Amino acid sequence: MRDYTRAVFAIIAKDATVEWRTKTAFLSAMVFAVLVLSILFFARDPTAVSSLDIAPGALWVTFTFAAMLGLNRAFLLERENGAMDGLLLTPVPRSAIFVGKMGGNLLFVALVELISIPLFVMFYNVSLAARLPQLIAVTAMATVAFVAVGTLLSAMVVRTRFAELMLPVLLLPFLIPPVVAAVQITARVLAERPLSEMMGWFKLLAAFDIVFCVLSVLLFEVTLDE
Repeated sequence: MRDYTRAVFAIIAKDATVEWRTKTAFLSAMVFAVLVLSILFFARDPTAVSSLDIAPGALWVTFTFAAMLGLNRAFLLERENGAMDGLLLTPVPRSAIFVGKMGGNLLFVALVELISIPLFVMFYNVSLAARLPQLIAVTAMATVAFVAVGTLLSAMVVRTRFAELMLPVLLLPFLIPPVVAAVQITARVLAERPLSEMMGWFKLLAAFDIVFCVLSVLLFEVTLDE
């Protein structure tokens, strides 16, 4: 168990170090987040649509597509110089490789979301002081769901010719259920609705987290063999 944990954290640290040195994916994701938030804000008619109505959708469109820019890099890094072969030769279960890669992706996406939220507050003039715990909970649950699937699909398409194009095409159908649930919860959080109105969606998100994470771990080894 100790070797498993060390392998997971070693992979997370490696990916974080590479991204810290280059900052390519992070800067691209942040520029994309600013563009999406600003375009959706200025495209609305303030006399017809209030900022509170469009805010939940804008937030999750930003999170989802900005995160995709980072998910693509998860296994593209390992394609160079046969680095993936080195990972496979390490004496740890292959599930540890998946958990490590998923942890690195979660760290990347969480950082993008952490910086995007103040921008979201500034553009849409919403107050999150009393609603921040609920927003953090729904963000964490939805992020785990689509990062788990995104990490698996990134491993599947890394050997294809157009990996950067294939990942969004394959990933988007899987994002619909968790993102819809996240938008529904976020809308109720911003409208200060009672927690009881959100519990059904929270349970749905929890179910997606469990199913997506378990299936992704089980399918990862098969994906590497192929």
